[in-house]
Amino acid sequence: MSDILVPTLGESVSTATVARWLKKAGEAVKADEPLVELETDKVTVEVNAPEAGVLEAIAADEGAEVEVGALLGSIAAGSGAAAAKPAAASAAAPAAPKVEEPRPASGPVSRPGGVETPTKGGGEHAPLPAAAKMMAEKGVSAEQIGAGSAKDGRIAKGDVQAFLNRPASEPAKPAAPKAPRAPQAGEERVKMTRLRKTIANRLKEAQNTAAMLTTFNEVDMSAVMALRAEYKDAFEKKQGTKLGFMSFFVKACVAALQEWPAVNAEIDGDDVVYKNFVNMGIAVGGPNGLVVPVLRNAQELSFAEIEKAISGFGKRARDGQLKLEELAGGSFTITNGGIYGSLMSTPILNPPQSGILGMHKIQERPMAVGGKIEIRPMMYLALSYDHRIVDGKEAVSFLVRVKEGIEDPRRLMLGL
Repeated sequence: MSDILVPTLGESVSTATVARWLKKAGEAVKADEPLVELETDKVTVEVNAPEAGVLEAIAADEGAEVEVGALLGSIAAGSGAAAAKPAAASAAAPAAPKVEEPRPASGPVSRPGGVETPTKGGGEHAPLPAAAKMMAEKGVSAEQIGAGSAKDGRIAKGDVQAFLNRPASEPAKPAAPKAPRAPQAGEERVKMTRLRKTIANRLKEAQNTAAMLTTFNEVDMSAVMALRAEYKDAFEKKQGTKLGFMSFFVKACVAALQEWPAVNAEIDGDDVVYKNFVNMGIAVGGPNGLVVPVLRNAQELSFAEIEKAISGFGKRARDGQLKLEELAGGSFTITNGGIYGSLMSTPILNPPQSGILGMHKIQERPMAVGGKIEIRPMMYLALSYDHRIVDGKEAVSFLVRVKEGIEDPRRLMLGL
C-alpha cells in the first residue's frame, strides 16, 4: 500500500485546499495518473498516483485544507475489479461485523492524538484538521472564532492564527457569523475560489500598506510598429516565434529599472532591498483569474527569448499548467489591459514590489509633430509605484525613459 501525500507546494505556500477528486474510492488507477486537484493561493496542482493499483481510501474530502506532507489517501495493490468484489467471509473464521459508533448531530468528535474536532452538523463551523490541532493546543473554541474562511464557513488554520494575533486590548468574544442575504430572482451564489480570494486579499493588502500613486505618459508607437512590420516575417522564420510588442516593453523597462533601481526595490521591515537583477512579472489571464509568471533575469534575455517565454506563459496559463516556481520572485510587473480594449487605467501594485507598468490600447489620435497635425498610433502608459521608497521625480523619469526606448527602439538594441 502507498500513501498519497500533499507534495511540496512552492515558495511561501504551506497549505492547499482539496478542490476535486478525479477518482473515487475503489477505482483502479495507473502510475502517475492524476488523482486529485489541490488549489493553492496561486495555482491548481494535480497530485498523481505514486504507483498503479486501487484507490483504497480518501483521507481528505473536497474542501478540506491540507498542509504539505499531509495524507490525502492511499493506494492498494490490485485491480479495480478485484477491489470491487465484497470481502468474502471465511467459513472457518467469519469476520466480526463492523459496528458504526453513533455520532451526535453536533459537538466534538474524538480524533487520534487527543484532538477534538467539532462536526459539521448542527450548523457549527467545523475546523479543518490543522486548525483543530492548533485550537486544542491553544485552548481556543470554535465559538470564540466564529465563521471561518474555508469552504462552508469551516475554520482554517489561518483563522485561528488571526484570532491569536488579535490586539491584546481587543476583547475575546464570539464572532457572530454574518448570515448570507436571501437570494433574489435570477441570482446564482458561487463560492469564491481560493485563488480569487487570495487575489482579493493581496490587492487589498497593497492598498492598505503601500503609499500607492500613479503617474501617466503617452508613447508614440509608430517606430516600433514600423520595425515590427518590416522584420516580423524574418524574425518568426529564424527564431520560431512571433515578434510582439511585449519584448520591446520588457527591454525598455529593464533599461529604465537599471537607471532608477528604487522602482525595482522592495521594503523589508525598516530596510530597502535593492536588486541587481530584474525578475519581470508578466500579468496573463487564466481560467481562474489573473496570474503573474516571472521572466527571471530579464536583463540577460534577447528579444526572441522574451517572446518565447511570454508565449509559453500564456499557453500554460490558459491550460492551467503554470508551475508555482514560475509565479514567485518577481521584482517588477507589466500588465497589458490594452488587449481587452482598456484605454487608460491605474494598475495596482503586486506586493512586495514597488512598481507596475500598465500598457493600454493603441489608438490613432491627432498629434502635433513639428508644427503639423499628424495621425499617430498612441498608447497611454501608467506607472503605479510605492511612494514610500520611490520619489515622484524617479517615477516620472522612469516612465520618460520607457517612452524614449519605445519611440526610438534603436536605443534598446544599442543599450543606450
